Amino acid sequence: MPFSVSRRSLLRGTAALSGAGLLRLAARGQNSNGRRALALIGDRYHNADYIQVALNKMFEGQGVTVDYTIDYRRLSRSLLSNYQLFLCLRDGMIWPNGYLGPDAYTSYEQGLENREDFPEAKSQNWLTEEQAGAIKEFVTAGNGFYSVHNNSHVSLSSPTYRDVMGGAYIGHPPLRPFKVHVVNQSHPITQGITDFVVNDEQHYVHYDKDRKYILLEAENLDGLTYEKLGAKSIAGWAYDYGRGRVVFTSPGHTIHALWVPEYFKLQRRAVQWLLKEI
Repeated sequence: MPFSVSRRSLLRGTAALSGAGLLRLAARGQNSNGRRALALIGDRYHNADYIQVALNKMFEGQGVTVDYTIDYRRLSRSLLSNYQLFLCLRDGMIWPNGYLGPDAYTSYEQGLENREDFPEAKSQNWLTEEQAGAIKEFVTAGNGFYSVHNNSHVSLSSPTYRDVMGGAYIGHPPLRPFKVHVVNQSHPITQGITDFVVNDEQHYVHYDKDRKYILLEAENLDGLTYEKLGAKSIAGWAYDYGRGRVVFTSPGHTIHALWVPEYFKLQRRAVQWLLKEI
């Protein structure tokens, strides 16, 4: 089904949601059956535009109405009560005093005549414990949480969030090809999914849960390592949490990575599993 949004429906949805800092998009003629997802996306290093384009295609034809937001401040129990699925693709940092950027051109920053007049960029955590508790209650009550790519970084700021999400960010090397192995082919999410190669940031994470929940493992086939952590890293997991479900998958720094065919299919199946359709 082609993805399209009429001007009337976009304006109507935007007007209704503008007070909440949300943009709602759904495929034309698609019956959502009341299923709704909230996607909190975008940060300094990950532009929300490419993420939304990538997720639009991933959600297409799934019968889910998706509300996108970049406003982390509005994440709350009240907001989450409107949804059955929460997806987050952003890190845990905000930069209240700004930064020079753009980050793809760091040499520009060093070449300024008056470099000393600009303070070093300093990050702060955005997640509050009240927000972390709201997410825990949301999942425990029977809803789904899809943590994607660098979202594991948020866990560094909250033990509550980390307990729900299942792990925490360590770091990553630069963009380079690596292979993602499906290590549990019997799980509903990975059934029919084959190993795939992606050119992306290979994220290394601490994993806190039982290893039986691991679905994916990343491996640099050239033997390139990151720090002293070797060439392999855990790249995805899924488990029940209370009456709800949690999924984490690590690829996603670029739209190219999110649209690798096998990974694209896996993301769609992850959404179906989180919504208890498979």
